[in-house]
Amino acid sequence: MGERLLMRGNEALCEGAIIAGCEYYFGYPITPQNEIPAYMSRRLPEVGGCFIQAESELGSINMIWGASVSGKRSMTSSSSPGLSLMQEGISYLAGAELPAVIVDMVRGGPGLGNILPSQSDYFQATRGGGHGDYRTIVLAPSTVHELTAIMIDAFDLADIYRTPVIVLGDGVLGQITEPLELPKPSNRVLPKKDWILDGAKGRQPRIIMSLRLSPQGALEELNLHLQSKYKEIEKKEVRFDKYRLDDAEIVIVAFGTASRVAKACIEKAREKNIKVGLLRPITLWPFPDSIISQLASQKRVKAFIDVEMNLGQMVEDVRLSVNGKKKVFFYGRTGGMVPDEDELLAKIVEVNG
Repeated sequence: MGERLLMRGNEALCEGAIIAGCEYYFGYPITPQNEIPAYMSRRLPEVGGCFIQAESELGSINMIWGASVSGKRSMTSSSSPGLSLMQEGISYLAGAELPAVIVDMVRGGPGLGNILPSQSDYFQATRGGGHGDYRTIVLAPSTVHELTAIMIDAFDLADIYRTPVIVLGDGVLGQITEPLELPKPSNRVLPKKDWILDGAKGRQPRIIMSLRLSPQGALEELNLHLQSKYKEIEKKEVRFDKYRLDDAEIVIVAFGTASRVAKACIEKAREKNIKVGLLRPITLWPFPDSIISQLASQKRVKAFIDVEMNLGQMVEDVRLSVNGKKKVFFYGRTGGMVPDEDELLAKIVEVNG
């Protein structure tokens, strides 16, 4: 058993990152994730790491490039408008196959929006966000304990697949204080970083870049290689959680904070003898389409309800996974509003009827 603490989400994830071996943090303040750079500015020097407040989110993501290319575990964090500014750099990291961990505590949008919680960055995170044919692994925790532990998984996945990994939270998850057990360091056997730039030292020089000027040769080969890697990730790294699905006739699909509301609402629906369960994606990409497809093929399952803190983004992936086998309904709140239990319960009753 690890040490048990009571911590705020934004600060707890920092401890998870340090346990994972994060040595460098580069970031820029934006609500509702300001506690992350504040905490890292104090903690990283205590463990021999380096904290730099960059001049902007553009500087942050490019500093990640410099640390990653030298083989160091590094991370940045921001919130929605800040992630928008990072998209070019994330595309460069993907094209150069450099590991990086990026935390996004989502706020209401579009534009500057507000500082309240949202899940409206789903498209941006799961579709790459920047230019080119690339994907990023996207992890979506729902509790402070899971958020802390998932940071270790994020750093491992980034190194294994040499790819950016996004941890997608929201203002509630970042600000809420909950008990947690500090995770232990990973025992995974990770690939040797035989690609880093650490000085030739008698060996052949190495070049790391995303520029490939030959369309028929180098660039297409890179893209085909990346797609092969993404297929491997889709095959091996899907994560999800199931709740009361054994007899469920209505399946709610929700992630993060929205899934917490859904869980509470499921108990109320069960009191009305409505058999409801929850499928919670933990990896938003790769998306758990196979398990949703399997549920849609079961005769007892009548319908799906997608619940999000936006106006319908993950619902597109749910519909693709269900593939017309059952009806898919949507309930969501936006602009920083958290789904309401009574409204969701009314939706469940309506769908059940």
